[in-house]
Amino acid sequence: MFSLSLGNSSSKYFDYTTMRKSGAKRMFSGGKFGILALIVLATGACAAFQPPDANGPAANRPPYPIALTDAGTRLEEASVAWYQLSQRYGLPVKTEANLQPYTATLASLPANLPAAMYLPKVGSQTNPTEEDMRESLRRFIVEWQTLIGADPNQLSLVQRVDEPSGVKVARYEQRPFRYPLRGGFGTLEIRFRSNWQLVGFSSNCIPNADRLQPALNALTPKVTAEQAVNHVKTQQPANAKVEARQLVVYVEPAKDLANGLEIRLAWEIDVTNGPIKKVYLDALSDEIIATT
Repeated sequence: MFSLSLGNSSSKYFDYTTMRKSGAKRMFSGGKFGILALIVLATGACAAFQPPDANGPAANRPPYPIALTDAGTRLEEASVAWYQLSQRYGLPVKTEANLQPYTATLASLPANLPAAMYLPKVGSQTNPTEEDMRESLRRFIVEWQTLIGADPNQLSLVQRVDEPSGVKVARYEQRPFRYPLRGGFGTLEIRFRSNWQLVGFSSNCIPNADRLQPALNALTPKVTAEQAVNHVKTQQPANAKVEARQLVVYVEPAKDLANGLEIRLAWEIDVTNGPIKKVYLDALSDEIIATT
């Protein structure tokens, strides 16, 4: 039986850290669940991922923070996609996929793969051009988009480098919203050799991000850029320079729900001559949600 690995506190595959106002770090990582556990999660996760509204129901106010509510569906999609792809590459059915705990996207390729996996071969088989490699990557992303968790049109190549070892690396950012995505999510990395062999894969993109856009569009910032700057200035040295850069979509693990995500609209604020470099302040609740 094929199976998937989903995160809890013991995995080496997923390490998500966010720095809060206190400077504390939170690590979330993965263990292993059998397929029966996945079925249980799939049937119950949707209801469990609905966050409580501390302010009570309000007909004219959208729920906030916005919750990522399709965890059960994602687990089912990832299960089917991994099975199909692993069979296409000739992997034994017992080969496990390592999944990110919050997005059910592929965190890494299984260790000690019993069969090699390759990118689509484009152009020269021994000396591909950069254009050939980018086209190969594009085809690979289209084929693997369910496990990547992002529509290919949402992904922008931000880095393509060759390491001293000869491994080639392509890094992408997911850009699904009108505002930039922050919080450590929305990244894809593909590692491969010149013979097209796939040696590394990691994605923590936000699945079905297009479904979240209407809820984000309904949000109206209650904190202006000037107010956000003044809030942060009160907690910095007198000589610190504080500047609000832009509004961003900040994604973080929910504080009160296991394996859940919450999405906020926040001001990204740069700090110069201070103990921190960047502050994210919620544009609706006026609270500092993260610092770096």
